[in-house]
Amino acid sequence: MQDKILFFDIDGTIWNEKNEICDSTIEAIRLARKKGHKAFLCSGRSKAYINNPALLDIGFDGIVSACGMMVEYQDEVIFFQKLDNDIVEATINEVRRHGCKPILEGVDYLYMDYDEFEGDYYGDKLRRELGQNIVQIKDTWGKWETCKISCDTTGVDMDACRKTLDDKFELIIHSPSVVEMVPKGYSKGTGIIKVCELLGKDVRDTIAFGDSPNDIEMLKTAGLAVVMGNGDSYVKTLADYVTTSVEKDGIWTACRYLGLI
Repeated sequence: MQDKILFFDIDGTIWNEKNEICDSTIEAIRLARKKGHKAFLCSGRSKAYINNPALLDIGFDGIVSACGMMVEYQDEVIFFQKLDNDIVEATINEVRRHGCKPILEGVDYLYMDYDEFEGDYYGDKLRRELGQNIVQIKDTWGKWETCKISCDTTGVDMDACRKTLDDKFELIIHSPSVVEMVPKGYSKGTGIIKVCELLGKDVRDTIAFGDSPNDIEMLKTAGLAVVMGNGDSYVKTLADYVTTSVEKDGIWTACRYLGLI
């Protein structure tokens, strides 16, 4: 197979909910690169939350983060779109008015107010994993460097909230308690296009690996779409190939099937 650019989602694709990575996944990505293919992470996570050594030590040519709001290639930032802080402030106030608990996602930091997430499993997980790289919204008011926003939406009427945000954001609803807010015009798919422009490659020479709703634009944009066996049922309908689950050598199985390794 001629050289391809491979784009890998992280959560549910490279690792499971415990951040465990199959040895076969590591081997498949490394072998694909040795064969001449390029490998990129392509995540909804912002750069501040892509810091796990076991993940990064796999070896990638670049990272598309924050749903296409930032692109890196060979450790150099080639694209970054910062959210205007006036828009961020207005959005924080609006989502809180509806009962949402916001998390601002940036390059160096994630921002959340600890009292809003007291006793919350996900909030505790973020603080454990990010340490000093997570700070409070109120302590940095108006000084954020962020590119997207996520919210805990437990018990929130999202239809009412959506009406006030639709002009600025695409809302990716993962569950009744989690929503991602990505500025309009950006997605994992636009990140793929940016990478192809940089490398002078045709988008048809790309392969995307994903599992969840925030992978939809990535899967639609790429030349070929692979969905994990543990993936969302609708997302699987977009696949050119449905592989085995993340915990059952899904990346290895797909790479072998496609002749990448």
